[in-house]
Amino acid sequence: MIDLNEMSRDQLQNWLVDLLAEMFELDKSELRADSNLYADLDIDSIDAVDLAVKLKQMTGKRLAPEVFKSIRTIGDVVDALAGMTEQAA
Repeated sequence: MIDLNEMSRDQLQNWLVDLLAEMFELDKSELRADSNLYADLDIDSIDAVDLAVKLKQMTGKRLAPEVFKSIRTIGDVVDALAGMTEQAA
């Protein structure tokens, strides 16, 4: 299990990029914080749910539904993950 409290924002983003590349067979070099999950990366709503489930499995923390609905970019996912560490603190 990944401990979000021990990761910097850069580490979170790098971990997330690795995860996205592995899950959806994406080129890591094309994944940036401003990459739109839907428009740029062709991730559909089912893929997004799969990602949320995977994040919960790997972190032990669940994204709140309102946060999940607001996520559009890789940076948004990093912000959501970082926000979960702040809530726990």
